[in-house]
Amino acid sequence: METLHQELKLFIIETMNLEDITPADIADDTLLFADDGLGLDSIDALELVLALKKTYGVVLEANDEQTRQNLRSVASLAALVRLNRSS
Repeated sequence: METLHQELKLFIIETMNLEDITPADIADDTLLFADDGLGLDSIDALELVLALKKTYGVVLEANDEQTRQNLRSVASLAALVRLNRSS
């Protein structure tokens, strides 16, 4: 599990071009879209969703409350990726 979390942290950093952030700066439960978290915005969400589909085959629906929960943190993304891999 830890390996997937680390992989997703690197994935987020690279996808969002977060130059001043390292994986160590992102806790598993850091909020991705909150001002007190990574502070990503709605455009970042679209980019992240497209990258998740391309890299992990994960398909998320726009304007779905479950999608918002899945994009909440590295931990929630890891759960989504694991679920997608097992189906």
